[in-house]
Amino acid sequence: MNLLGVGSRIKHTEFGLGVVTNVTSKHYWVTFIENGLETIDLDSEFEVIESVEDEVDTISFFEVESTLRNMLKQWSDISEVIPIADKWKGGNLILEPKDTSLASKEIPIDAFFHKIVMVRDRVRVMEQKINSSKLDDQDKIDLQQYITRIYGSLTTFNVLFKIKEQQFVGSKSN
Repeated sequence: MNLLGVGSRIKHTEFGLGVVTNVTSKHYWVTFIENGLETIDLDSEFEVIESVEDEVDTISFFEVESTLRNMLKQWSDISEVIPIADKWKGGNLILEPKDTSLASKEIPIDAFFHKIVMVRDRVRVMEQKINSSKLDDQDKIDLQQYITRIYGSLTTFNVLFKIKEQQFVGSKSN
């Protein structure tokens, strides 16, 4: 199958006349006169009105960017910016000992939150190293259960996170 290049004109049974405006590894992006931009599978049924021969890059910039972002997240020690919930910004964490003759400890909550996020990031890196190690599957499963329990213990701190998707998740009961 020869791929059509950008600028090729086609007639699709459902969408009508259109021009190929992008080609990815799985789809043609076609701007149709009547229906606007649609993506169609490379092996879709359509009539080629005019084929433009071109060096076709079958991977879009978006796909490259998404893949690179996911790889960096997975394998890098660089952490994403994790915002603290607005209500805690600039606040303090105060630790009061039971013995009133001892001094209390006051910690800026932003600094405490930063340390919690660092713990989370390091546990994630440890998890990735376990999963990519040469350990046998049963050892990986056993260690993964410990990781899940660590995340579960840290769910107490979820109240500090602004974005729910960035919170800790332990094991989920069905």
